[in-house]
Amino acid sequence: MGSFSIWHWLIVLVIVLLVFGTKKLKNIGSDLGGAVKGFKDGMKDGAASADAPPQQVTANKSATDANTVDVEAKTKS
Repeated sequence: MGSFSIWHWLIVLVIVLLVFGTKKLKNIGSDLGGAVKGFKDGMKDGAASADAPPQQVTANKSATDANTVDVEAKTKS
């Protein structure tokens, strides 16, 4: 009783195609594929950079650059 036959799945697929359309489903599929690819690349880059020590960021406070604005980002609460 809990299992669906192939006909149930075909009817669900036809309803989904009618509601969303093939173009929208194609866009969703390509967006999902791009996200998975980006995740895999990020995991690959993360594993490679885990071996290297983290880079230290230093603030260069020179009074000669008058166009630099020093700000502090805060989150909304």
